[in-house]
Amino acid sequence: MSVFLYVFYQLDLLQIILFAGVTFSLSFLITQYRVENFIYKRIKKIYKDLTLLESVSFSKNNITTDMATLTKQIDQYAKTKKLEIETLKVREGYRKEFMGNVSHELKTPLFTVQGYLETLLDGAIDDKNVSVKYIERANKGVERLIYIVKDLDMITKLEVGALSLNIQTFDIVQLIQSVFDLLEMKAAKKKITLTFDMDYDQPIMVNGDAERIQQVLTNLVVNSIKYGREKGTTEISIEKLIKNKIIVRVTDNGEGIEKKNIARVFERFYRVDQSGSRKEGGSGLGLAIVKHIIEAHNEKIYMESEINIGSEFSFTLEKAK
Repeated sequence: MSVFLYVFYQLDLLQIILFAGVTFSLSFLITQYRVENFIYKRIKKIYKDLTLLESVSFSKNNITTDMATLTKQIDQYAKTKKLEIETLKVREGYRKEFMGNVSHELKTPLFTVQGYLETLLDGAIDDKNVSVKYIERANKGVERLIYIVKDLDMITKLEVGALSLNIQTFDIVQLIQSVFDLLEMKAAKKKITLTFDMDYDQPIMVNGDAERIQQVLTNLVVNSIKYGREKGTTEISIEKLIKNKIIVRVTDNGEGIEKKNIARVFERFYRVDQSGSRKEGGSGLGLAIVKHIIEAHNEKIYMESEINIGSEFSFTLEKAK
């Protein structure tokens, strides 16, 4: 003010206006620069902290000082992170359950083998009849361990895409019949009938890995036998879906699956009936392997079930030209 008053009495009106304008402009620019620099540094720090968390919503080269834009970006970031955290919590729960299931599946045959071997070491080996029987039982325990490890190895390779498929043209009707022949005795123990829905007089040629598709069918039929009722039926049908696709349906009239469990039947080691399934045996990886094999073919697998009525698993395949 002292400078301004001094100038006021020394200069004419035009010079005073010019001086006032220059003074105001300089003051405004300096203030604006300082405030923007102050805000910019702090916003830049926010961006830096967020990018340290590897947020895809922010870019180091695109920093805004507009509060509305910044608020919107941070809200979006918060929603994204909240979703990621919730997903991680769900996965953590599945991981813990998976580890518990793996532990249970492996320790049961391990303890069985250990028990028989310790009994043999304690003197039972001297009794020829007992020793042979215990060695055979221990061997069955080892075979079960190998079976579980092989399935784990296969599903790991399928998940990472390391298992290559041998795509060829084959007759799906003949393949299903070979699966029926293979599992006929197993089904007969529960008096379950393995059948087609109709007579397929002509071959139906499809493209795929015949060995892997046979594994899919075997797992599905074994599953239907395992959970099927006495004197029940496992029926397979082949239907034309679209011009170049067919759908294979495996239907049983077994105990069925509750709706709350349907979404998880393809998870590794997930069992709907804990006691029943373990009594029947198996690695607990059958349906998970089925899902991965079908997805490796770029096809879809579906499942429908109703408690006390039965279940239907179906998957698509490419029809050969």
